[in-house]
Amino acid sequence: MNITLEEAEKVMLAAKNKSTAINTKMNIAIVDAGANLVAFSRMDGAWLGSLDISIKKAKTARYFNMNTGAIGELSQPGQPLFNIEHSNNGLITFPGGVLIKNATGEIIGAIGVSGSSVENDHTVAEAGALAL
Repeated sequence: MNITLEEAEKVMLAAKNKSTAINTKMNIAIVDAGANLVAFSRMDGAWLGSLDISIKKAKTARYFNMNTGAIGELSQPGQPLFNIEHSNNGLITFPGGVLIKNATGEIIGAIGVSGSSVENDHTVAEAGALAL
């Protein structure tokens, strides 16, 4: 099951609204269940360097079926996934990548957000993911 464009647009709008509400400018990427980019938005004035990060956050979350913050905890020195960020042409293992699930709990995609603190990135991504 994949996220549809209509669903991705709903997720995107919720993320943009949350970003505006907390006064941030974000890059927002949404991938489907196969980690293929479905939608992307760079808010006016968002950091250019965060464009790639947002896409990689979404893909990372989907590749491993967990939020990127959780992967980050597992990839610290001495942890079981140490250095995983060097795989798959580069992963992002800090908060801001969140799985998107349908009403029955199936993973249908993921959202990646970058452009502010990791706490704000996660807050915006979560707001988007919860829009469905």
